[in-house]
Amino acid sequence: MGEPIRILLVEDSENDALLLMRELSKGGFEPSCHRVETREAMIEALEGESWDLVITDHNLPGFSSEAALQAVKESGFDIPVIIVSGSIGEDIAVAAMKTGAHDYIMKDNLSRLVPAIERELREVENRRAHRQAAEIIRHMAYHDALTGLTNRHEFERRLRRLLNDDSQQAEHALLYLDLDQFKIINDTCGHIAGDELLKQLAVVLQKPIRESDTLARLGGDEFGVLLESCGQQRAIEIAQDLLEVVREFRFSWQDKTFALGVSIGLVMIEHDGKTMSDLLSAADMSCYAAKEKGRSRIHVYRDDDAEVLQRHGEMQWVSRINLALEECKLVLHKQCIVPLGSHGANARHCEFLLRMRGENGELIMPGAFISAAERYDLMPKLDRWVIDAAFAHVSETMSGNSTSARGTCFINLSGASLSDARFFTYIREKINQYQIPEGMMCFEITETATIANLTAAVRFINDIKEAGCLFALDDFGSGMSSFSYLKTIPADYLKIDGMFVRDMLADPMDRAIVDAVNQIGHVAGLLTIAEFVETPQTLDALREMGVDYAQGFGIEKPMPLDEDAITLSGAGRA
Repeated sequence: MGEPIRILLVEDSENDALLLMRELSKGGFEPSCHRVETREAMIEALEGESWDLVITDHNLPGFSSEAALQAVKESGFDIPVIIVSGSIGEDIAVAAMKTGAHDYIMKDNLSRLVPAIERELREVENRRAHRQAAEIIRHMAYHDALTGLTNRHEFERRLRRLLNDDSQQAEHALLYLDLDQFKIINDTCGHIAGDELLKQLAVVLQKPIRESDTLARLGGDEFGVLLESCGQQRAIEIAQDLLEVVREFRFSWQDKTFALGVSIGLVMIEHDGKTMSDLLSAADMSCYAAKEKGRSRIHVYRDDDAEVLQRHGEMQWVSRINLALEECKLVLHKQCIVPLGSHGANARHCEFLLRMRGENGELIMPGAFISAAERYDLMPKLDRWVIDAAFAHVSETMSGNSTSARGTCFINLSGASLSDARFFTYIREKINQYQIPEGMMCFEITETATIANLTAAVRFINDIKEAGCLFALDDFGSGMSSFSYLKTIPADYLKIDGMFVRDMLADPMDRAIVDAVNQIGHVAGLLTIAEFVETPQTLDALREMGVDYAQGFGIEKPMPLDEDAITLSGAGRA
């Protein structure tokens, strides 16, 4: 069986048409031919069906090859046109080729017909493949590869166009969407499931969107919507519809089914001097303000929005933290922890404390940036940096000191690291890398974070103790109900909350709390450390209570790691 080919034949002679079809059959084609004799019939055939090839005679009564070429051109289809004639001259043939004919063949030399058709079919297929590739590239330039939605680059171009719109009366709105439970699904089911969820949501989110609007994936699990010619009230209604379709959506993966939510920030696009970056930043911060209100909510941006202004400040710190990590602008200081009795009198204990270097070399205290790091999930990165830097310092300074005199080095960890399954693996790798002796490192986590993640905390504590490290409960005493948890937390040290220690001489209640925490710690078999010791009198009172260790500005201020000597005030000497 020959190769099928659909031919539109412009020919007034049925006999000539039969000769052409016979020639094609001999050449290995299986032609399906429709013969027309007029312009009207040809146009109707072009509009009604698809064709692989047009073969036209040069001269027909009331019709010509030039008219046939024009009809094909006007149709917009890429169809090869071959002129087959017994009367066409050389000049006319050349002119026809210039106006779009792909070849001309004399009727008395039809042996050229099949090779010409084979060549033109290859060429048209090449052109179609090229157009298809160009269309794919064009689509990729403007669309997200995973979801098929508009991508961020094109979204920003359209947003910029609306900002430059000279029609001052037109109202537009920008929505910024962030999924509320995406990380849970991604972590539980894997990235393949996460990708499938995003693809399904891309379809769901288009339901409330008008044809004139733009829905885009901005990155990760974040989406943007441009609402053109849309007032604030209508924008809120569309945002509510988006909340609803996501709330009703259920994602199924294997044997699990998940419900989701979405938080939405809404910013009106006004001619008030805001740049594209300003608008996107405001929308992003409004979205996070919606999350803070309880998720699955809408937050409408206002210029005097206190929540968004706070978020803006935190976002700036996020950038500075990431830059500090990249450019080595984080530094460690240390503060000594002194024994108050005979226990560990020769030990050199210290706590490592994180600082940041500013643009001009100034020292930035952690209170300025830790809240932003906690909110934006940067604490695990900071914890890892501190561990690596502290272990490296300990490794460098171990030579020349006997193990018995080295004491213990304390490192603060965030509660966020407790839920990181890979965190302990990181610690163990660093212990092996720096050859840290058993008992030299003590990790401390606040009692609030420990109790909030009790199961994970107990597992982590047991893991680090098996690896030869110690554990301290930090800021203990702020919640008296936490005393009962001491039975289940295998700690080594109890650090008494400094807010009670600082004013214990002036406030009998604070003094009683410090005494109670110290006694309960000893009953539980723990060593106690008092923080925020600022005066010799406080130090003496703590020694009388039987507190084991103390630290604070009254003993020694934190100092850079290169100042290795530990100096104690007269009152602070054990």
